[in-house]
Amino acid sequence: MVFPKDFLWGGATAANQYEGGWNEGGKGVSTSDCCTRGSRTRPREVTYKTKDGKIETQMMFALEAPAGATFGSYEGYDYPSYQATDFYHHYKEDIALFAEMGFKMFRLSINWTRIYPNGYDEQPNEEGLKFYDNIFDELNKYGIEPLVTLSHYETPVALTNKWNSWADRRTIDCFVRYATTCFERYKGKVKYWLTFNEINCIEFGGWLAAGVPSKNPEVLAKATLHQLLASALTVKAAHEIDDNYKVGNMIGYSATYPYTCNPSDVLKQREGQRNVDFYSDVQARGYYPSSKLKQYEQAGIDFTLSDEDEAILKEGTVDFITFSYYMSACVSADPEVIAGQSGNMLTGVSNPYLEASDWGWHIDPVGLRIALNDFYTKYQLPLMVVENGLGAVDKVEEDGSIHDDYRINYLRSHIEAMNQAINVDGVDLIGYTPWGCIDLVSASTGEMEKRYGFIYVDYQDDGTGDGKRIKKDSFDWYKKVIATNGEDLT
Repeated sequence: MVFPKDFLWGGATAANQYEGGWNEGGKGVSTSDCCTRGSRTRPREVTYKTKDGKIETQMMFALEAPAGATFGSYEGYDYPSYQATDFYHHYKEDIALFAEMGFKMFRLSINWTRIYPNGYDEQPNEEGLKFYDNIFDELNKYGIEPLVTLSHYETPVALTNKWNSWADRRTIDCFVRYATTCFERYKGKVKYWLTFNEINCIEFGGWLAAGVPSKNPEVLAKATLHQLLASALTVKAAHEIDDNYKVGNMIGYSATYPYTCNPSDVLKQREGQRNVDFYSDVQARGYYPSSKLKQYEQAGIDFTLSDEDEAILKEGTVDFITFSYYMSACVSADPEVIAGQSGNMLTGVSNPYLEASDWGWHIDPVGLRIALNDFYTKYQLPLMVVENGLGAVDKVEEDGSIHDDYRINYLRSHIEAMNQAINVDGVDLIGYTPWGCIDLVSASTGEMEKRYGFIYVDYQDDGTGDGKRIKKDSFDWYKKVIATNGEDLT
């Protein structure tokens, strides 16, 4: 069993974690530029000034800013997005390495503040537009198809300071202007687009996904609606500009299982699944599911959809569905079980049948097959797995080699699961872009120690390193996988 003839093998990155050049070429300050470096034991923080001018910080995933706070980046703090792994100055070298591996597709994001530095600007920044022209030309030279995310965990911080970013409806027009500028400028160079990266991660707090410094459910409900409307309007604009454009969504997905066969655990799992399905329901089916509206009503959230809103959502459904998949999780309705265990990242309890990564993420390739079947059964749209990979500590040997069999084993098992989904289950999977195909900064922790790439980048969390690119063992392994279209995984 092999993959489809035109299967899009590649890799994935994001501007805020990879690009660097944070204040070059006319770029503005983004929300990611205000997030400090963290680690496995130290959370990332967001920096801001209070009304009296004092600089303060709060944890990124628990941010509830005081009234009058002004967000920015300040001297004396370590912001990993400033340099990231410096694609800004190494893009030709990096793309040549991707071509050497045989990439058919490269997922990257455009940094909104490189095109519109404040978000609300009337005219785009030509130098920023030219930078991405150069990247797309370089990719096209090697026959690599760009997959472009328009918003990947960064929002112009000026919008946050002006009117609370996505919590304000005016941000929709700013985003659509930005997206339309990209669609018009890169017509003929880019075919595949994504609107918002892991749009459902706004559930973890508004900062990372929406530049909203709040965890207030009513504020986040409004921000979510505004992003969903912007996504729909963006899809419509893309199709009007070029009927060859294909626009997809992107969901952060983790397969979830009931911890036991107790019906309460099963119900808990299904409630959580509905919260994930909600976003893809709106983007793929064009309407808010009744379960979400009822959830808002029961929570006392003031939420209404106008006739115009409903029409926009209906007219702007996506052409394909993409998602990230790293792990699975168990959920329990038993408070004692929840209190006594820890699961993946922010949610869940430990699964006794699975091994975990160094960062506590459960490794579960079968969960990827389950995810693919869930999405395809529900929506019958082409799918792409646009993030998948193993974050680990990589050691550079004295001879410069990097032996990452653990990463190869992880990826092999997940590719096998995709093969089963295609050839046994009949899923229409068209592409696979493993996350961090070249080392970059971790979004959740802001560190370099947690590496995903086939290519090692010599930047360290203590500020040392010269940025040298070094092939890991997984580089040649993945090159062989692509050359054989997934047939040879040894």
